[in-house]
Amino acid sequence: MGRFEGLTLDEDGLIPAIVQDAASGEVLMLAYMNAESLQKTVSSGRTHFWSRSRGRLWMKGETSGNTQQVVDIRLDCDGDALLVRVRQRGVACHTGERSCFYRALAEDRLQNEPPPPGDGSPTVLQELFEVIRDRRESPQRGSYTSRLFADGKGAILKKVGEEASEVIIASMEGDPAEIVHEVSDLVYHLFVLLGLHDLRPEAIYEELGRRRGAR
Repeated sequence: MGRFEGLTLDEDGLIPAIVQDAASGEVLMLAYMNAESLQKTVSSGRTHFWSRSRGRLWMKGETSGNTQQVVDIRLDCDGDALLVRVRQRGVACHTGERSCFYRALAEDRLQNEPPPPGDGSPTVLQELFEVIRDRRESPQRGSYTSRLFADGKGAILKKVGEEASEVIIASMEGDPAEIVHEVSDLVYHLFVLLGLHDLRPEAIYEELGRRRGAR
């Protein structure tokens, strides 16, 4: 294994790789790597895997465009599994779901419905941004988000200013439910602003992380 000394491959020369969103911590998928795909992953900064069904090397997103930019790679205590932390572009699952792990196993049967909305999970922010980006790239009739992008930067900036003012008013009045409502509106419009400039929420998370380290 050369520079990858310490890893334990199975009898087929493979090692399982768990792919995790570096910003949210969400587990996105499980795939397998061999020495060559791991080398390509490290050298290119994009995830490459070994397809056991097709018997060949493949890069995540080579046909869909849903690529994964590698942040870091960690190995478990036994050296027989990898954790690959990435910045996911688009969705990770071939079904169109954000994560391959969108089904719940309960009472010995698969529940095919995704977790209910509004469950308080931090991943809702990532899901929100992916919807916003999709509405920009593929405008839909009747979509408020698509209309904002069509109206342009001026309209988006105006809404950000209006929502920031609403947050201030809600805070002055002190109604917790109204504060949550107005902050949610502001976050949504800030995400639209990020999408306008082709920026992702991960850039904000990283900046806040650097600031935390400086404190």
